[in-house]
Amino acid sequence: MSQTVEIQRQPDDAAARVKAVSAVTTFGPEAPLQLDCGVSLSPFTIAYETYGTLNVDKSNVVLICHALTGDQHVASRHPITGKPGGWWPMMVGPGLPIDTDRYFVICQNVIGGCMGTTGPKDIDPGTGKPYGLSFPVITIGDMVRAQAMLLDRLGIKDIFCVIGGSMGGMQVLQWATAYPERVFSAIPIATAARHSAQNIAFHEVGRQAIMADPEWHAGAYLDGETSPAKGLAVARMAAHITYLSEAALHRKFGRNLQNRDKVTYGFDADFQIESYLRYQGSTFVDRFDANSYLYITRAMDYFDLAADCGGVLANAFKGTKTRFCVVSFTSDWLFPTSDNRQIVHALNAAAANVSFVEIDTDKGHDAFLLDEPEMFATLKGFIGAAAERRGLK
Repeated sequence: MSQTVEIQRQPDDAAARVKAVSAVTTFGPEAPLQLDCGVSLSPFTIAYETYGTLNVDKSNVVLICHALTGDQHVASRHPITGKPGGWWPMMVGPGLPIDTDRYFVICQNVIGGCMGTTGPKDIDPGTGKPYGLSFPVITIGDMVRAQAMLLDRLGIKDIFCVIGGSMGGMQVLQWATAYPERVFSAIPIATAARHSAQNIAFHEVGRQAIMADPEWHAGAYLDGETSPAKGLAVARMAAHITYLSEAALHRKFGRNLQNRDKVTYGFDADFQIESYLRYQGSTFVDRFDANSYLYITRAMDYFDLAADCGGVLANAFKGTKTRFCVVSFTSDWLFPTSDNRQIVHALNAAAANVSFVEIDTDKGHDAFLLDEPEMFATLKGFIGAAAERRGLK
């Protein structure tokens, strides 16, 4: 039987100044999720957070899609880390580009995730044990299909704006092409229409680090008392390097030593950058599941928006009425501006309404999560103009 359970109401967060309502919706056997791999997933749950108030005609919905290591806590205190303000505090809140006094904001944990939405760490009703590697392989399309099912359950037909960066940007593109009639405006940030060979390679290194950890146990570690924490930490360290630029690394760390005057001639963290990466890895394992990391990175690898359109990306956007704003960053070498321009060129070829901004910054791929005034101004202007066009007060 399907049901929605509101699991918490949070007071105003000191950092985000916004109230969050957390909930979990369960979809029973009568509403299976049809996956691209050919499997029907049932039952399954979707965990999500909402901010702001839904207007009478349900026309003010902003859907935020999170990146690989993100979750639904976009603008609220994280229940595991205790970090206030969520992962996008400069973008979501009263008076901010995604204005919670004006819009009804939804952010869902993706299928395959580990923060309340069904994923490999959850119990397989057929066995009574965690899915582990018996969990079906998922795609970006599956993530978006599940999101659409939740919106249907909430009685929301149309989305005023869908926005996200990196893997979130992939979901934005999937929304705009799979459900063009439901999306008024779309903002894909620092993303691509398909994963590059280089990015697949980095993901494979991370997956192999996890699977090489003796505590992984072929994905069945959840039956025991240990987990592949070391492998997951290394995967996070390797990935985190790709989120930064060489200039940012040099500015923040250079070759500075960590709490010492000279090298130790050993394998301790002599350099600040080593200590920083070890910290990133060790804190990540507290909030993320190793098998989820395998599944979600694989979903990104499989993403290819033109694959079902004869290899012609413009065909994916044919006839679209959605308004697009594509944003890239000059120092992003994970999803470089060239990848984002391919999206823009395809939209232009499809005669779509599209704006494009390349932001000059040395902060790398992670710039979309950081304080970038030009991005702030761009998105505030685009969303505001779209709202005026939409007739939102």
